[in-house]
This record gives sequence, C-alpha cells and structure tokens, in this order.
Amino acid sequence: MILYLDTSSLVKLYAEEAGSDDVRDQVARAAIACTSVVAYAEARSALARRRREHGLTTAEHRRAKQALDRDWPKLLTLDVTGSLARRAGGLAEKRRLRGFDSLHLASFLAIYEEFDAEEVRFSSFDRGLNRAALNESRGGSAKGQAPP
Repeated sequence: MILYLDTSSLVKLYAEEAGSDDVRDQVARAAIACTSVVAYAEARSALARRRREHGLTTAEHRRAKQALDRDWPKLLTLDVTGSLARRAGGLAEKRRLRGFDSLHLASFLAIYEEFDAEEVRFSSFDRGLNRAALNESRGGSAKGQAPP
C-alpha cells in the first residue's frame, strides 16, 4: 500500500491526538508513505502552536521536532512544481479548498495516477479534504481517513 499523509495525519505521528494510533498503524503497513514538501513547514507550525498553547511540554516539543527530522528523509516527498501548483489552484476553486489543502490533494492525485490506484490510500482528518480526494479519485480505492 502507498499512503499519502496530509499534515493533519502527519502531525499525529509526533503529537498524541485522537487518531494517532490509527495513523501509526497505517504507516507501519504502508510500503511507501508520502506527502507534499509543504507538510514539513505545516507540521513544524502545528507542533509550535501546540507548544505555545501548552499542548506539548518543551521536552515533548523538542522530541517531536527531532522525530520529524529523523523521519522526513524516509518519506517520499512531492515537490510543488508549476504544473502541480496550477492543478492545485483549479482544485481549490472546484472543491472550495484552502491553498495548502489543494496542494495536498494535487500531490495525492499525482501519486494516485502514477501508481496502481488500488494500492493508494489518502489519510487526512479534514472531512472536506477527504470528500474532495474521494470525489477526485472518482470514488476509487483512495480511502480517506475521516475525523472522529
């Protein structure tokens, strides 16, 4: 299985949240875990926000950043090319997505189209983004991870 992680799923690997165990299990079962390069900045931002809001201690924040940095090279990361950005722009309009969400969707679709669609899964905890991924993949085997 190839697993695409948007930032909401990626962060669950480093900060204990509802759904963290599910994401860890999916990553463990995946032959390849992938994401967009934008997820790194988004994940660091999310971890810093959790620290500021006292959701992570200073030590937990430091360990989470170290773990992200350790794991990042193991992920297949998709660059934001001009064509991917244009596709994301169209998806943002069509599916009413925020900019980075549309980049995640365009990146997922690139993986979905490149590999056997039966083997590609999409993991997100954003209902709207999951719905868009399922619709754009024409209801195929791209399974969204719905938030609880």
